[in-house]
Parts: sequence; C-alpha cells; structure tokens
Amino acid sequence: MAPGQALHIARAYLPEHPLGNRWDYYYSRAKLSSDPLYPGVSEALRDTDAPLLDLGCGLGLLAHTLYADGIRVPYRGVDSDAAKIRRAVRAAAKVGLKDARFDTMDLSRELPSHRGNVVILDVLQFIPFPAQALAIDKMIAMLTPGAKLVIRTGLDDGTGRARITRAVDLFSRALGWMNAMPRYYPDGEALRARLLAAGLQVEFTPLFGRTPFNNWRIVASK
Repeated sequence: MAPGQALHIARAYLPEHPLGNRWDYYYSRAKLSSDPLYPGVSEALRDTDAPLLDLGCGLGLLAHTLYADGIRVPYRGVDSDAAKIRRAVRAAAKVGLKDARFDTMDLSRELPSHRGNVVILDVLQFIPFPAQALAIDKMIAMLTPGAKLVIRTGLDDGTGRARITRAVDLFSRALGWMNAMPRYYPDGEALRARLLAAGLQVEFTPLFGRTPFNNWRIVASK
C-alpha cells in the first residue's frame, strides 16, 4: 500500500489523548506499508457485492482498506480478542465506517451465521485440527453464488519460510499480541483438495511481499 494511504488509515488508530498508547497506530502503519495482504484481498473481492464476514478481524484494518479501495460491501468482523474489538469499533467510528460492525467470538468454538463472502486472514493456524477442518466446511457453507472465500495462511511445506512463520507466531504469543498459540498449519494440497471437493474454483497465490513469511492467498469461488 502507498505510504500516504497507509498513513491516512493508520491515523484512525491514534489515541484520543496525545500521551496515549500509539502501538496500534505504528503497527497499522508498518503493516499496511510492508504487507501485500490488503491489496491482495481487495483484488480478490473487487467484483463482488455480497456481504463480507471477516473471521479473526483483529483491529479491523481490512474494513478500512476495502473502503479506501472503493469496495463498499456490508462488513462484519469477529475476533476472540475483546480488547482489539473495542479498538476496532473506536477506529471505525472515528472515520465513519457505518457499514462495519464488530463482535467478540471464540472462533475455535463457534462461527457466526452468515451468507456471502468470507475472509480469514492469518488465523487458520491458531485453530486446532480437527476444529480447523470443520471451520473450513462451515465457511464453505456460508458462500452464496458468486461469493468468495479468501484465506491468507502459512502452509506446512517444510520450507525456511514456514519455520520463520511459526517462530514469529510463537513470539507474537509470548509478547501478548496474539491471545492464542499456533496449533496447526494447513497442508496446501490437503486444503486444495477439500475446497475442490466442495465444487469450488480454487487459486493459490504466494503473498510473501517483502516479508520472510510463508504466506499464501487462497481464493475459493462458488
């Protein structure tokens, strides 16, 4: 994302008080400037107008980036981290994202009711197997004709990137940024087979960007 656009979005996460904690602001600015995730999701969703469910939404950055890219679909973000959801609500309200709503939910135990597009970004590895497989099947069932399931995840392919991804996820948990340990990194071929068996068109695209991580964008279309 262009630095100017990243800065504009990150300002929504500035604290209300000048001496408040600016972690979310600096995190958002750095992530938007370095990670190809959000342009990649916008590219996948540009030709659909179905409502969007963002599973594991964190601070809700996707809602801001989609709006900035002109993708104005009804958005719902859910995450197990109640503190991040509170900050997501505040940031969305600050810039007037009226079609965005946020809720706290433990995705390892349940998924919300939804029909339309679904995204799950950098979250699958925190859901243990077999709960992960069940969650994927439930996401597939949410898709309406023409809708898409967009996944960004690390894959368990034995590469150096895969080892770095796992190490950083563990470090993020130790720092307290993530509130769960990584449990199960998907096998790429098994995930592809599961999506194809559901009758979906499937595309795997590396989404490394300038990062050392083993991140892939998977788009499954109904």
